[in-house]
Amino acid sequence: MSDPTPEVKPAGGEPPTEPTEATEAVAAKAEEKAPPTPPTPDELVAQAKAEAAKTKEQLLRTAADFDNFRKRSRKEIEDARKAGKEDLLKDFLPVFDNLERGMQSAKNATDVSAVAEGLSMVLRQFIDTLGKQGITKVPTVGTPFDPSVHEAIQQVESDEPVGHVVAEVQSGYVQAGRLVRAAFVVVAKPRAS
Repeated sequence: MSDPTPEVKPAGGEPPTEPTEATEAVAAKAEEKAPPTPPTPDELVAQAKAEAAKTKEQLLRTAADFDNFRKRSRKEIEDARKAGKEDLLKDFLPVFDNLERGMQSAKNATDVSAVAEGLSMVLRQFIDTLGKQGITKVPTVGTPFDPSVHEAIQQVESDEPVGHVVAEVQSGYVQAGRLVRAAFVVVAKPRAS
């Protein structure tokens, strides 16, 4: 027997259809072509506030990192200075030790020439130690007066060429081309006629 139930048709007279791949593709293209809904003013404000907060956090982190870097750099510089002073002191301690020994032996010495020789040896050791540190004496006697390394404290009439150093009152020192202390010198001037 045949099924007595008649097929129900929708009002348009066509049977209901299942969505097919073709109809889904058409619907997807329609959605693609539809312009996106613009954000509301409240959404724009919220986005701007979020970006501002993120930027502020990044700036605060950068400022903190820079502050830490500055503190670390200061500490490293101070540590390097301390180490440099310690190295210099270690180099000069033997000079001071020999000077103390010389002073002790000078108290009991009967021969002045032996004391003078000992002091000369300590002075040579001192100058050698300065040389190891890159510190050299400023040349004075017999050289032309140079205001960049000499300080004239007196002028005297002399047979030396005018403007030349005739005596050194206090030694000057240079380290790596940089003046540490100017030499105090006496400079020749022409004889009065």
